[in-house]
Amino acid sequence: MTAAIMFQGTGSNVGKSVLVAGLARLYARKGIRVAPFKPQNMSNNAAVTADGGEIGRAQALQARAAGLEPTVHMNPVLLKPESDTGSQIILQGRRFGTMRAREYGKRKAELLPSILESFERLGRNADLILVEGAGSPAEINLRSGDIANMGFAEAADLPVILIGDIDRGGVIASLVGTRAVLPQADRERIKAFLVNKMRGDIRLFDDGVAAVRAATGWPSLGVVPWFAEAHRLPAEDILDLSGGSARAGTLTIAVPVLPRIANFDDLDPLALEPGVSVVMVRAGEPIPVCDVILIPGSKSTIADLAFVRAQGWDIDILAHRRRGGRVIGLCGGYQMLGRTISDPDGLEGPAGSVPGLGLLDVETILAADKTTAPFSGRDAASGLAVSGYEIHLGRTDGPDRARPWLERAGAGEGAVSPDRRVRGSYVHGLFGDDAFRRDFLVKIGAEPSDLTYEIEVDRVLDRLADHLEEHVDTDAILRYAARARA
Repeated sequence: MTAAIMFQGTGSNVGKSVLVAGLARLYARKGIRVAPFKPQNMSNNAAVTADGGEIGRAQALQARAAGLEPTVHMNPVLLKPESDTGSQIILQGRRFGTMRAREYGKRKAELLPSILESFERLGRNADLILVEGAGSPAEINLRSGDIANMGFAEAADLPVILIGDIDRGGVIASLVGTRAVLPQADRERIKAFLVNKMRGDIRLFDDGVAAVRAATGWPSLGVVPWFAEAHRLPAEDILDLSGGSARAGTLTIAVPVLPRIANFDDLDPLALEPGVSVVMVRAGEPIPVCDVILIPGSKSTIADLAFVRAQGWDIDILAHRRRGGRVIGLCGGYQMLGRTISDPDGLEGPAGSVPGLGLLDVETILAADKTTAPFSGRDAASGLAVSGYEIHLGRTDGPDRARPWLERAGAGEGAVSPDRRVRGSYVHGLFGDDAFRRDFLVKIGAEPSDLTYEIEVDRVLDRLADHLEEHVDTDAILRYAARARA
């Protein structure tokens, strides 16, 4: 059987995804065929696989770290929140349905056979599978029917490494407390613990490590110092976006943070540009004076457009436009820029139509057919190659579509205003192409740079692997994985 091991956390955002990515790169460099796997993820920041399926962006990054093409089997269940109480369910890359949290809690065990099938398929071409949990196993109220943490570990008979986050405080209590609330069978699956995100001298926590060992009986795999470059990797969680105030002398791009913001990986290459400041505008804040306002994707366009108006951001956007500012809309943001958004079938709520921001002469009709596909084309103005992916509901048309932003196979994609200062597109990831991004930014006032985005991501993954090799007993992880599956 393929060796496998599961990494669970004492809570959300303890760094599981980044650690798995770093370990995947480390083991791959040693010649081990390693594959990432997350049975259930919750994120609106999805990646599109080559066959048009959807998975969490963290698993796409982990696949890259392992030297693999992403597949739907690396994340067989993806929950995409559409409201505070309900999510779209993606099963093995395809839409399975939409459920409220209570209904999903009752039915999630039905998905376990498909999850185990994906796990088995991954193992056919791997020596080692690194499995990432979700949330925390300490949420014992969710243990019945669990498919994300100990429920999956039990079904696949996996050993578990428990990760605690010292940066948020209370790491001793979180590790010891997790053991205290778990049933005995789940406790026995945990083979060791790992402390992540230590700032300063890691030796200062030697007594803390000893205290956890004494209270739990688990050995320590190490204390991982804060990895300052983690923010340079593609983020999956909106909480990981760290855009702050504008830096002097830079081109400033302001991004309103929508409640259902989706596929915001569009921002990653822009944020790494030395001549660009990406400023994330949170609820309750006005959109600042800037060079560009970028309205990102949304999982619920009409609801998020209502939120934009409730925040007064529509007034800020229109004032910015009157001053001659530039506005970009991507996917849901593109739909918001038009004259109207119609939802005749009630896909996002009550059937009807709402006015858009009116900055592009286009109209959008939402439809049940979902487009999920890679994109390969070119910039209509410069002819430079552009690649990315589409993941959206709806069709957009109107006079401004006669001036497409992009082109593919002779057909236009997106729309541009007559003065070319407002533009929208359904394509995500287009700013990852260095030549296109550089040309676009220079034309709107940024200083040219030599950033090679894809190379930079790989450099950071290599430095992360080096970081973990120095501070984690990675040989012990292999021993636990192999012994459990022998």
